[in-house]
Amino acid sequence: MTVHAVPSAFVRAHTQVRRPSSVPEVRLHVADDVVALWEAMEAADGGAGETPPFWAAAWPGGQALARFVLDTPSVVAGRAVLDLGSGSGLVALAARLAGARSVLASDVDPFSRTAVGVNAGLNGVDGISVTGDVLGRDPVGIDVVLAGDVCYDREMTERVLPFLDRARACGCAVYVGDPGRPYLPHDRLEAVAVHDIPETEGPGLRRTTVWRLP
Repeated sequence: MTVHAVPSAFVRAHTQVRRPSSVPEVRLHVADDVVALWEAMEAADGGAGETPPFWAAAWPGGQALARFVLDTPSVVAGRAVLDLGSGSGLVALAARLAGARSVLASDVDPFSRTAVGVNAGLNGVDGISVTGDVLGRDPVGIDVVLAGDVCYDREMTERVLPFLDRARACGCAVYVGDPGRPYLPHDRLEAVAVHDIPETEGPGLRRTTVWRLP
């Protein structure tokens, strides 16, 4: 994918505003028709490759993490937060609404980085900045790392876990929202909250846990 700024108008034109079922305090631009959105992304970008529009949905891990932050604001209040794999920016927004001093929203997808800004504007929330891939760096100036739905496959998990370990070694509090994917090393983590989140696609609920890295 070419690296360029995605126009905010694209996000607004190809999504609908919805309130995530488990985080009704927040409104997000999401896609009711993911295939149509993906086709529009490919047309806009000259070929968006194999990157699906993960940013256009409120995934269970992110919803659980956002719910946890809003219900337990002391986790982030007055602190500098990194939202890893930010997607729509739901967790970043929740952190600011819960009193985080600042939030850095990280995502490799330029469409996501634009969507975070659009969703922040939609909710009247400031204090969120966006950046690309941070996994090769140390989390300098960060107090809390929030990571929703980041362990969705083995390759990503193998990149994420060393970063989370470094963040914890640097003194960061680390929280992960995950709907039971097999790649997460649960034996190394401590559960701090459990939520039943409606499935992103289709009926049913997904038991989703917020984990803390001790």
